[in-house]
Amino acid sequence: MSQSWRNDSLFRDGSLNRGRLVLYAILIFVAIVWGAPFIWMFVTSIKPDTEVFRYPPTWWPEQPTLEFYTRLFDSFPMLAWFRNSLIVAVITTTLTLVTNVLAGYPLARMRFRGRRIVLLIILSTFLLPGEILLVPLFLGMVNFKLANTYFSIAVPPAANAFGVFLMTQFFLTIPVELEEAGRLDGCSRLGLLWRIFIPLSGPAIATVAIFTFVRSWNDFFWPLVISNTDATRTVPVGLAIFVGRGLSMRFGVIMASAAAATIPAVIFFLMLQRYFVRGISTTGLRG
Repeated sequence: MSQSWRNDSLFRDGSLNRGRLVLYAILIFVAIVWGAPFIWMFVTSIKPDTEVFRYPPTWWPEQPTLEFYTRLFDSFPMLAWFRNSLIVAVITTTLTLVTNVLAGYPLARMRFRGRRIVLLIILSTFLLPGEILLVPLFLGMVNFKLANTYFSIAVPPAANAFGVFLMTQFFLTIPVELEEAGRLDGCSRLGLLWRIFIPLSGPAIATVAIFTFVRSWNDFFWPLVISNTDATRTVPVGLAIFVGRGLSMRFGVIMASAAAATIPAVIFFLMLQRYFVRGISTTGLRG
């Protein structure tokens, strides 16, 4: 057994670390339980009709096919829905990051009267269900003739109290000495934010970006209310069209649509996964 293997966390003083082994076994079991439905979804989406309802079921099709994906994209404007979802998610994520960073910095590093009250007011919005704001938001968009636009779908969800809290907590972990050094060099508040705080806040920014992008991509209720044409309709709303139609009973098509809608969010998460883990593990720890 090599020295590097002996130094692994599974081993302690050359003997097997049973507690660590049990923990890894539990984590692997949980990963399989959580991942099995997604694997089954993708596998079912490439099965022919004759194998979808086969009993006993098989994990891998004997004759894989992309028929359901072809039928899906031929029957519905999926590319337009994907484009709309991507545009809305990018706009929402960008606005959220800008507002959260600009709000989190003064709440964390500036001292002014009522700072804690402002933070408590922002956090109290967690207690408000989104449905309460649905009617006034809709009436406001209609009165300003902004309904059924990317603006009306993307901007309201950008008001994110979770992101403000996360960025505030992360900014608190940055050493005061770095801020003082920047002031000695003549940096303004915005200069400190741009040159010191933002470069050091990559994990927190990535975490907020992932949560916002996935939430915007999967959002259904607000886009359903505010958009009514394929010009702005997003993927979740578009897929709801399956309900009540002939294709809604074709489970292969349903699985193909769910798989296609899942892929972009999974890719975005995998791209920022490293920063996401660092942001979750370090946010809230005072430096």
